Amino acid sequence: MSKNFSGVQALKNVDLEIAAGEVHCILGQNGAGKSTLIKTLAGAHIPDSGTIEWNGEQVSLHSPQDAIELGIATMYQELDVVDGLTIAENIFLGHELSVGGFLRAGEANERTRQLLERLGHGDLPPSREVGTLSAANKQIVSMARALSHDTRLIIMDEPSAVLDGEEVKNLFRVVRELTNAGIAVVYITHRLEEIREIGDRITVLKDGRSTANGLDVSETPTSELIRRMTGREVENVFPPATPIPDDAPLALEVEDLSLEGVFHDVAFTVRAGEIVGLAGLVGSGRSEILETIYGARRATTGTVRANGRELRRGSVRDAVKAGIGLSPEERKSQGLLLDEPIFRNVTLSSFARFARGGFVDERRERRIAAEQIDALELRPADPDRPARTLSGGNQQKILLARWLVNRTSVLLLDEPTRGVDVGARAEIYALIRELAANGDAVVVVSSEIEEVLGLADTVLVVGDGRILTTVKSDQIDEHQVLDLVMKGTAA
Repeated sequence: MSKNFSGVQALKNVDLEIAAGEVHCILGQNGAGKSTLIKTLAGAHIPDSGTIEWNGEQVSLHSPQDAIELGIATMYQELDVVDGLTIAENIFLGHELSVGGFLRAGEANERTRQLLERLGHGDLPPSREVGTLSAANKQIVSMARALSHDTRLIIMDEPSAVLDGEEVKNLFRVVRELTNAGIAVVYITHRLEEIREIGDRITVLKDGRSTANGLDVSETPTSELIRRMTGREVENVFPPATPIPDDAPLALEVEDLSLEGVFHDVAFTVRAGEIVGLAGLVGSGRSEILETIYGARRATTGTVRANGRELRRGSVRDAVKAGIGLSPEERKSQGLLLDEPIFRNVTLSSFARFARGGFVDERRERRIAAEQIDALELRPADPDRPARTLSGGNQQKILLARWLVNRTSVLLLDEPTRGVDVGARAEIYALIRELAANGDAVVVVSSEIEEVLGLADTVLVVGDGRILTTVKSDQIDEHQVLDLVMKGTAA
């Protein structure tokens, strides 16, 4: 399979063979061609050359509908649900149940209940609007939609990215049920430990080419996988912390912050040069705490100060002026203008710097953005390329570049390495540490407890909307964090 986009060779002679009833994992760094490959299998891209054989017969996929009719369903990394529709309407979107032009809502609801029960979420009402669901439950809806077809192959792109430990276990249970029934699963993830637990074979992509085809999971060491992904040896280690000066000033102060029905009485401080990590399960209130500090949500009670300046509740403008920047969990829907060029996304929060007398100095805007693009090794390094066309890891780099341009002193990072490969993770870890070493205050939220412990100087364990304990990262381990959040009691 080969595919070219405006001179960029996204795929070149890629081979992939999938057996019925297996979990075939696809590995590769951001930009390796994984998304292009699965969109080709899903009928969203038409290849320039190559063939697709389905059950021994050559087929052509000119649209997603062609793939669905063959029995190929795709779950994309960025949630593709419609917030304004109900769960049942989302699941049967595009293949509605109807007779004589009239929708059979009752049957759709009943089949939705059956699908949700199969996925271990029978408590979700089919009539509930999807926009009110958490990211994890939206992922469940996406899975249910894939299963609503007569599916023989399900492609799952980073399905565990928004799931907590129990949700991942439930996902693996469903995957095993599917493969036991003869359904094939293509599983894309950056978490190597997941591949060990759920995968059968592995295909590795690098720079649009397949560097390994159908490797046996049990017989291939991790070092070999990383070498084939990156072309070099990479250790997934965290850079050493820089000592925080005793006289470092307080950059962020949060006092008795509450958001009715979500979290309450949250209080902590972050000094210049310190990294504070929030650890907890999905739904514990971690993301909402960051959004409230940033002013994207209006606090019910409490105070936030940045660099000594008290912020108005619910004012993003105040937060940005005080030097706070947020990289949100859902970067596509909450952080980026997908159809705008990279340089405009980078300069978005500091646009006033490039405006004079009602005119924009676009040359300067491009130059400043290009400096950050080069510094962060964003690929491809084309300032005019639409943000939509970049891989997940490079989109994450755009958000970091935006706040570097804005000279932010307090950086709130929500899932900064979600969907980012092992090589790019090391780069982002190093960048975060470098920011702290230069005096920035950083608050990190991550579903991966190992990441929080590895990056943070101080860890806040969050459960049921409150801080259960505050501790130095070298005084707690992953098991203790999980024990706290599962018990829901303060230490």
